Amino acid sequence: MKIAIVTETFLPSTDGVVTRLTQAIKHFRSKGHDVFVIAPDLGVYEYEGAEVVGIKPITLPFYRYRPFTLPSKKVKALLEEFQPDIVHAANPILLAAAAVHYAKKLDYPLIATYHTHVPKYLDYYWMYKPAKPLLWHHIKRLHNAADLNLCTSKAIKSELIEKEFHNLHVLQRGVDIHNRHPRYYNEQMRERLTNGDTSKKLLVFIGRLAIEKEIHKIKPLLDARDDIALAIIGDGPSRNDLENTFRGTNTTFTGFLHGDELSQAYATADAFIFPSVTETLGLVILEAMASGLPVVAAKSGPTMEQVKDEKTGLLYENEDVNSMMEAVNKLNNLDLIQQMKKNARIEAEKYAWEKASQQLLDYYYETIEIHKNTANMVAN
Repeated sequence: MKIAIVTETFLPSTDGVVTRLTQAIKHFRSKGHDVFVIAPDLGVYEYEGAEVVGIKPITLPFYRYRPFTLPSKKVKALLEEFQPDIVHAANPILLAAAAVHYAKKLDYPLIATYHTHVPKYLDYYWMYKPAKPLLWHHIKRLHNAADLNLCTSKAIKSELIEKEFHNLHVLQRGVDIHNRHPRYYNEQMRERLTNGDTSKKLLVFIGRLAIEKEIHKIKPLLDARDDIALAIIGDGPSRNDLENTFRGTNTTFTGFLHGDELSQAYATADAFIFPSVTETLGLVILEAMASGLPVVAAKSGPTMEQVKDEKTGLLYENEDVNSMMEAVNKLNNLDLIQQMKKNARIEAEKYAWEKASQQLLDYYYETIEIHKNTANMVAN
């Protein structure tokens, strides 16, 4: 099969969308499929034998941390040259919106995936919040042009159905159970993340440092307890603000970590803390669980699909500092921690990337059939 993927983000960027796409491409290539990627031009032109064509990006005024690519007519010429059996528009808003437009114009089967809750993010950027209804309209129109739509959790599916998205399915979550593993525990990494005081209970947050991730909500915990160290791993537009917010606390900022260092950072902590309620899934949750970590998380629909309270982690009420404190206090129960670590790893092992990527491939075949049937109905 010839698969064209048009995405708003790709390597060398680090986020859940890129992780999912790269894992899928590995799987598709292992099965002998021809994969062609159109993405913002960030200097990567090949991945696992798949050609990557970059289109010049720009920096948008409301999010200067990461470049994006506007819709481009080049997408049409590239698709015509490649002649795909299916077009996958990943998170269509800007560049991938062109994939939707030209796939329909050129009559290619089209699947669209909803990964990032961008309209929800506008709640955190007051200047742009009035544009939220227009953004929803734009995103819904793009997705409803597709033959089939995928999202990443049951909770998000319910929300999108209320918004009248059509032919919507949930794509299974996935995780690298080989490179996220408890065996990566590393005492030197623990010294680094605790700033030399390894006796402290180590919590880690891993992800993009942006206001919608709500990382600042962890601060009262550090103020109240001097036996806890926090490692914030990642980078983003809010890093300077967060460094100011957490100044004077037992907090270490590392920037992005990759490869074995990232695996060590996961496996070396005592727990993973996740304060965000804006995620469509939160792949880092499953990565933490694969690393044998209990997850301390604010309650949200997608998070509660992954974390079971006192089984694989500890849930607390969003915006409730006392509830967060009570959850973290349970980490003092060593028997509970050990059982949650075992349970978390066992749960994560159910979601190896191979299964999730094969499911996506199966949805590609289903999309092609839907497209054929629709064409036959129109013809008759």
